[in-house]
Amino acid sequence: MHYEMRTYTIQIGKMQEYLQHFEKEGLPVISRYATLVGWWYTEIGELNQVVHIWAYQSLDERIERRAALYRDPDWLERFVPKAFPMLIKQESQLLRPAAFSPIR
Repeated sequence: MHYEMRTYTIQIGKMQEYLQHFEKEGLPVISRYATLVGWWYTEIGELNQVVHIWAYQSLDERIERRAALYRDPDWLERFVPKAFPMLIKQESQLLRPAAFSPIR
């Protein structure tokens, strides 16, 4: 299993708006293409960030599913135009579980 951890920095004052928009418009669409492992937002440390982890069977599956997401009109027309302007920065890391990890 491969995990992708995405960290987005949200504009100050836009966190609740972003979370509500993602839950209503983004999550139903992206869930067609990826399996959500967890979703968090920061309250201590670097603020105004959301961190989410998605699971994929392989890197090839991730590439295929991300490409399909970016062809989905619901994603492109209903989620992206409102969500992306609220973002300051995006970071993506591909994670592989260690042999002793409880999540594999």
